[in-house]
Parts: sequence; structure tokens; C-alpha cells
Amino acid sequence: MSDVAHLPLELSSFVGRHGELATVAAEVRAGRLLTLAGPGGCGKTRLAVRVCRDLAGDWPEVVWAGLEDVADGAGDGVVARVADRLDLALPDGPDRAGALAYALRGRRLLLALDNCEHVAASVAALAAAVLARCPEVALLATGRASLGLEGERVHRVPPLELADALELFLDRAGATGDPAAVAGARRVCDRLDRLPLALELAAGWAGTLTPAQIADSLSDPYALLDGGARTAAFRQRTLEASMRWSHSLLDDDERVLFRRLAVFEPGFAADAVVAVAGLPAPVALKALRGLIDTSLVVADATGPVARYRLLGVVRTYARARLDEAGETAAVSDRHLSWCLDRVDALAPLLETDRDAWRAAAGAEYPNLRAAAEWGLSRDDATAGRRLAAGLAWLWHLESRGAEGLTLLRRAAERGAGRGAGRETGERTPLQARVLTALAVVADTAVPGGDGYRAAHEALELPADPETAALARSLVAIGWVGSDLGRARAEAVRARDDARAAGAGFVADASQALIGLVHLLRDQHRDAVAELEPAVAGLLARGDRATASSALSWLAAATAQLGDVTRAAELAERAVETARPLHDVHRIAIAATRLAELRTLQGRPDDAAAVLAPVDEIAAGAEPPPYLPGWERAHALVALRQGRPADAVEWSRRELRWLPEPREALLLPESRLVLAAALRAAGSVSAASDVLTGLAADDAVRDRPRIRADLLAEQALLAGDDALRLQHEALRLRADHDLVLGCIDSLGALAALLAARGAADAAGVLAGAAERARETAGLPGGPAVAVDPSAVDPPAVDPSSVEQGRALPLADAVAYAMRARGPRRRPDHGWASLTPAERSVVDLAVQGLSNPEIGARLFMSRGTVKTHLAHVYAKLQVANRTELAALPRDEPR
Repeated sequence: MSDVAHLPLELSSFVGRHGELATVAAEVRAGRLLTLAGPGGCGKTRLAVRVCRDLAGDWPEVVWAGLEDVADGAGDGVVARVADRLDLALPDGPDRAGALAYALRGRRLLLALDNCEHVAASVAALAAAVLARCPEVALLATGRASLGLEGERVHRVPPLELADALELFLDRAGATGDPAAVAGARRVCDRLDRLPLALELAAGWAGTLTPAQIADSLSDPYALLDGGARTAAFRQRTLEASMRWSHSLLDDDERVLFRRLAVFEPGFAADAVVAVAGLPAPVALKALRGLIDTSLVVADATGPVARYRLLGVVRTYARARLDEAGETAAVSDRHLSWCLDRVDALAPLLETDRDAWRAAAGAEYPNLRAAAEWGLSRDDATAGRRLAAGLAWLWHLESRGAEGLTLLRRAAERGAGRGAGRETGERTPLQARVLTALAVVADTAVPGGDGYRAAHEALELPADPETAALARSLVAIGWVGSDLGRARAEAVRARDDARAAGAGFVADASQALIGLVHLLRDQHRDAVAELEPAVAGLLARGDRATASSALSWLAAATAQLGDVTRAAELAERAVETARPLHDVHRIAIAATRLAELRTLQGRPDDAAAVLAPVDEIAAGAEPPPYLPGWERAHALVALRQGRPADAVEWSRRELRWLPEPREALLLPESRLVLAAALRAAGSVSAASDVLTGLAADDAVRDRPRIRADLLAEQALLAGDDALRLQHEALRLRADHDLVLGCIDSLGALAALLAARGAADAAGVLAGAAERARETAGLPGGPAVAVDPSAVDPPAVDPSSVEQGRALPLADAVAYAMRARGPRRRPDHGWASLTPAERSVVDLAVQGLSNPEIGARLFMSRGTVKTHLAHVYAKLQVANRTELAALPRDEPR
């Protein structure tokens, strides 16, 4: 039996319609759309809920999506609501309905879409996509009219049978079954056309009037006939007449509150009522109680805080009364003020518990969105702009980015003076907040678009310290792809400014960005030093978005430092952290990292399983979404599984995102995987061409890991020059603390030395590589990695292997360099300096301080200090003064 806990609660008993329930249930079939159609108040939703409950035993899944608070015309809003109810992450793109349908293929479920009339076109598009791809999905919709879809079956919901209508009225009225009550109830049913909502409204007065008195009141022709247009359908006129009659029986305070509640979207709490009603709190709460008793307001007290709503047709009637009273603007302004106060009150949670903030703000979102739209339409849009800016993180974290960008662009335009008959832009802290909010939302909704430009504009305006720091952090993100030095400098300043302002999130997020820059520059110890405290802070305040990315970066740096087991644990946590966000981009980043690590661990099948949910998302989107590293991870899995041709295909899929010359624009990491795949597939010449192009790329110059991996790949194609290239790769890896690469180098050198007959040296390096792999959490293998097609695999001396297993990695690396023959680098003098040490010297003799050198070379202060200590020892000087005076008469 399927779970029905997510269906709307039936707050009162379901009465009658037994035959109709059976008829509708029989019409609900896989691959079919059934629409329950009828005027407001005829009982469509209650009937649909009961049908879903009755069919729960026949369907593995029954999913309910109420659409009453989805904005009119928001096609993405309909898809986003359904995806949320289905717990699906969807990629951005022009056909999100198609992506959702693709994700549902193969699933057997009953999907109910309630209150479709105001978003009928969007619902029809979604239904068409689902029915075309999902033969095991049944769709049940409710609305005032059919959706107009080919193949749609429409069930017109009729009035209740007389017996059912009597039962409903008497049940809700709490009346006895004595003849007088039944006679009065029958007259009520006749007057109200046996319409369920009208009967509920009439029964709400049973505590004041007897059934007979209610029937007498309803017999007034004015009350019955003047409630709506004379040309309206009889049941529509009946319902409006019953609301007019019920409204006429309210006391003055109840009538005032009733019309003013029309500004609320479905779902509001008592504190909001008090704030917006414009009545003293005791009066407002008493009036609210009266409206609940008369069924004009529906109460749901099942949660921690009671929530209230007006049914759609009731709200429409109330809104007409509000307009008649001329109060729409004043009440909407109070509603806007309450929403703004609510967002301001929740704001501290952004620093302490973002999950709680997201849940609280999300619960009020329909009202917050409506209030922001109202505020932006006013002559003075200040409050609307403040509210829109305050919602930025909700749009950033959830699948409503397009809606947020629309409102924030309007807010920015109002501040720029456009759209209000002015052309003079304002330079205020509010405009800076709006522009920064726009950049926050664009960062996930349209990365690389106008968001970073907005952040730059915000920095040019006066702003509060937290906003300025956040804008600078977003500017830093924009520089990551083109200028790592600029990115780090901006991120460092953003972090320091945020700390000074007490903005913990911005400080931690900026520090994580600094860690990313170090990661990209292969400064992995520095990356870990920055990322570990940043991750701790982000997770402590429930920031899933940034924390998931930072965990992925930390996993990558940790792996390069030789702890793959720990790195995989961090990547698993990144996936778990990102999953509840339904953010495809962040989920893909985390899953890709975990898949790469599972492949390193020798578990390619597990890696493929990690990628499978991302594969589903990507396959359902047209065009496919850009998911960083996804294709490369698949290529690595294919290589590990012995499928080089598939690895080549996966590597080349990434080319579709790039302009010509495409291959030259592939990320260096991806080109290395492509070269390895081509080599493994026997396309040696093509592999060599890829490596030659990579060697000439300026992007490789500042990437020691890429340079070392390039040398190692070239060695596999180089024949007699292989030993030299592998030693060069090892030197780079050792100089830059690239532990994983050093392990690979030891294994490769062991194989080369064994092939040359140097069995002792090969054995030592093979044993050291075995021990290092075990320590790192990498899978075991033969003592020497060899070509599996070799006829006479090289042998190693077993005793030398044991000798090598006793060596720590650093000692094994030193042994490997000695085994090469004469050292290229002496122990002392200028020629003994590593490239990193030479760079530090160059800046030190120019007079730069350690922090300045670190900023220029992307090193921590401690790393600079360590390099200088090594330099002083090698050059036999005591300080910077002696270093600067030392002649450089040796080759550098």
C-alpha cells in the first residue's frame, strides 16, 4: 500500500458520493488524464482526495500537488511544485516539463493536480509530456473546466444526491434527526442546489439559527438572486448567493476581517491576521473564530502552529468586497509590511540555521511573493525592493530562481530609475542590497550571466558592511574562471571584511573560495587549511549549498594529500548535504567527486551507481544541462572497467559545450583523460596530439599537478625517454606535495627499472608504492604495473620489495631520485632551489612581506616561511638582507 501521508488532511468527515467514488476510481488508469470539472464549491477537491485514499492500495505511489498558490502563468512554477512533491531534482532549461516526464518514466504512480484553472495551460503542457513518456502514470486533475488535452476524460462533478446533501448539512450543523430539523434541512438543500460548499456555509450558522430559520432566510429572493450575474449558471449563482447570505449574517467586525483576509494567499497564521486586519488583536481573533465557525475560513491545527485559508471561490468573493470597500491598497500595504517584518525577523537564522530559515520562509513564500509583487507596483517601491532582496537566499537555494530573477530585476530597475518615468539612478545601500541579491540568485540560476555584473555594480555603491562583503565574494567567484590571483585577492578581502562585520556566513563562504583557489593551484595543504574551518562553519549554520561544494573541494585536496579513504567520506557527506536542496548543479558536483574517488579506490561499479541519479537528470533534459566533471567521471569509470572506446566517447561528449577550437578549450583534466582513453584504445597518434596541444597551453603553466600528469602520460608514449619523463613528473609531484601522483610515479618507475633489468631498485620502489597505496586507501595490485599484453613481464627481487615496504613515502621518493643517477639539483647553491623557492626569493628580494608573497603566489604565510627557511639553509645565509646581497652567478 502506498504512503498517503502527504495528501491533504480531511478535516471533517466525507459524506456520500458512494456511487460516484466508484465511477471515478474506475476511470483512473495508467496512461490517462481524468479531470474532475465543476464550479467552485461543488466538492472537486474533496472527491479527488477521497479517490486517492481509496486507490492507495492499488498504486505504489500516490502523489498530491496542490496548485492553488502557484502564480498565474508560472509554467516553471507548476513543474517546480510537482517536482518538489515527487522529491525530484530537475535541470534548468526550456523544457523542464519534459525533464520531469523523463524522470518519471518507468514509475507507476497516481499523480493528482488540484486547482488547475488559473494555470491550465502549464498543467496541460506538463500532462502532455507525462502521458507521452510515462505509460504507468495516471493523472487526476481538478479544475473549473477541462484542460482541453487530446484524450482527456472529463467527469463533471454533480450536486450531491438529496440523501447525501441532507446527511452533510445535518452532520455539519450538529442537528438531530427530528422531523422538524430534517424538514428544515431539506428546504436548505433545495434552496442551495445541494452544493457542498454552500451547504457547509449554511450549516455554519446552526449554532445561531435552527435549520428551519436558515431555510427561511435563504428563501429571501434578494439574498438568493442578487448575489451574482443573472446570466451565470444556476449553481454558480447559488454559491455566490449563499456566500452573500452568510456574509450578511456576520457582525461588523467579522465582515471587516473577512474582506481583509482576501489579501492572503492560502496559508496564514493568526499573528499575520492580527497584523494585517487593522483591528485590535482581541477583536481580530474573536472575528477569526466566528469566520471559522461559519465555514468561511478553513482552519488546520494539525501542525505546530494553526494555519488558515480561504477557499478559492470564497477568497474571490471576499476580494470583491475588499475592492467595494476601497480598502485594497491600504490592506495590501499592511500585508506587505507584515511580510517584510517576517523576513526581517527570520534574517538572523541565515547566520545560525539556514535549514530552519529556509523552512520558515518557504512556508510563507506564496504570501511573500505576492507582497513583493504588490510592493514593486507601488509608486514608492522601497518596501517591495527590500522584501525582494530579503528573499534572495530562498531563490538561491530552491528551484524558483527564474521567478526570483524576474522580481529582483524589477527591483533593480526601480532603483535605477527605469520603469517609473525617471532616468536618474539612486546610489543607496538599498540599491546595493538589491543588486547583490540579484547576483546571489543568478549565481545558481544563470551562472556567469548578469549576476556578476550586478555584484560589481553593487561594490560601486554605498552599502552596509555585510552586503559589501557578500558582493565582493560574488565578484571573486566571477574571477575564478579567468584570473585566480584576482579571485583570491577579492575573496581574502571579502572574508576579512565579513569577519569585521560579524557576517559569519560570508566569512566562511569566502574562506571556502580561497580554499578553492588553492585547490586549483595544487596547493593542497593550504587548501585543506582554509576549507576545513570553512566547512565546519557552513555546516554548523545549516548552509547546505556552499557547504556541499566546499566538502567536494576538501575531498579533492584530501585525496591529493594521500588519504583517499577520508576523501571519499567527505565526498559522501557532500552528496548527502546537497541532496535535499534538489539543486542539480550542486548534486552533480558532489556525485562526480565521489564517483572519481570510488574509481580511484578500484570500485568503478560503485562509481557508476553514484552517477546513475545524475545520469537520469541529464538524460531527461533537452538540451542536456552542463554538469561540471560529469562526462569526465564517466570516462574514468569506463577506463577502469576496461572500456577505452566508451571512455573516448564520454571524454568527447564534453566538447559539445565548447566553441571551436573545441578540444583546445577542454579543461586540462579532461584532456588528460581523453589522451589516456585514446592511448588505451590504441589511438596512440591521436593521444600524442592531445598531449602536444596540452603542453603548449598556457593554462598548464601554473598547474603543477597537470604538468606532472602530462609528463607521466607522455612517458607512456615515449619509449627510450620514458624514464626521464617519469623522473621529471616525480620531481614536480614531490616539490608540490602531490602524494597521489608520487605513488603513481613510484609504480611507473618500478616498471621501467624492472624492464631495464634493475631488479633491486625496481623492487624497492614497487614495495614502497605498495605500502603507500595501502596507506592512502588505494586498491592493491601487482608489485610492478606492467603492460598486460607483455610476453615476459619484468621481475623484481622479493627481498627488495620488502625493503621498499619499510620506506616512508618521502624516503622512497628520495631513493627514486637517487636511483636515477646523478642528481639534477645539487644540495647547495642557487641551482639547488626548487621552482617554488626561486619564486619566493624573487619576491623577497623585492621587499615583499611574507603575507604579500603568499598573496602573490597563492601560498599561506606558513608555507612562505618554510620556503625561506629552506632557501637560507641551501644558500647559507641568515636573513633577507644577506639573501638580497648574495650574487647570483650560478645558472638558475
